[in-house]
Amino acid sequence: MTELHLWLRHEVRSTERRTPLVPSDARRLVERGVTLTVEESPQRIFPVEEYEAAGCRIAPAGSWVSAPERAVVLGLKELPDQPDELTHDHIFFGHAYKRQPGAEALLRRFAAGGGTLLDLEYLVDDDGRRLAAFGFWAGYLGAALAVLQHRGRLTAPLTPLSKDELDALLRPVAGDEEFTALVIGALGRSGRGARLGFLTAGIEATPWDLAETRALDRPALLAHDVLVNAVLATTPVPPFLREEDLDDRGRRLRTVCDVTVDVGSPLNVLPVYDRTTEWTDPVRRLRKEPPLDLIAIDNLPSLLPRESSADFSSAVLPQLLQFETGGPWGRCRDRFHQACRELGIVEGEFRNG
Repeated sequence: MTELHLWLRHEVRSTERRTPLVPSDARRLVERGVTLTVEESPQRIFPVEEYEAAGCRIAPAGSWVSAPERAVVLGLKELPDQPDELTHDHIFFGHAYKRQPGAEALLRRFAAGGGTLLDLEYLVDDDGRRLAAFGFWAGYLGAALAVLQHRGRLTAPLTPLSKDELDALLRPVAGDEEFTALVIGALGRSGRGARLGFLTAGIEATPWDLAETRALDRPALLAHDVLVNAVLATTPVPPFLREEDLDDRGRRLRTVCDVTVDVGSPLNVLPVYDRTTEWTDPVRRLRKEPPLDLIAIDNLPSLLPRESSADFSSAVLPQLLQFETGGPWGRCRDRFHQACRELGIVEGEFRNG
């Protein structure tokens, strides 16, 4: 591995408590010769002192903008709006390759500064399988919030907790009515997490995957009480829910949790809402009669920050230990260039083109 300087940045979103790299894995990188700078962060689930004890350098929050040119900035969610020109290579979930709102502006910031987005969503093996993801915990929490909402026990604002605390809330109590649940995308990471979340709540969810969605049985979908969508479409597919389905007077469906939250994308399989919901206001009522509630939070695993961070970190660590221009990281770089070309951004603007 070539000499690597990783710069773990503070997350600007106040509800983002996760980290892509936990202190124990940071220590392993340092022991392998990686220079690791960690920014101070008031909300990160692991205190900065644990990184310092692991041999990391400590820097103020937001100081990545003046990091050494060859430092690779590591994060999870969106960057702040400034600076206009991004000069570093950045590793995070950019949500910029399917024409989502703000995608073009983000990619042009990279082009202007000569930096590169190495999008974690596209860190894949030779067969296209993702190498590091939060999907399992996103699905688990999606099912958990849907259950709590359907049972009338979801309170706002949402706050992070441990898995033991969450599971205690999920377990059925006397007086809880039985209901039916459907998980679409049941065989993937998120789908498996959602199914386990429902089982913890005493619910055996109906599992749908490719075979069931090729010829969608819409009446059967609407006959379930709760729906969790765990499908991240990469090619156009007929939507699972349409506006006319919401107006179907015979619909039993009352609660929907969209784990994927592909809002704004032309590949969105639930194009019945136009904005996410937030920790402060996690549920949006799409219809009054019959009622239909939507949960669409785009950082669900941050509600279990310790467990989800440790899981993700253990998966991304081997990739960081083998950080190089080819392989999975090379595919990330190629996908960035492809996305920019699709927007008419000239290849020659790239530092690493």
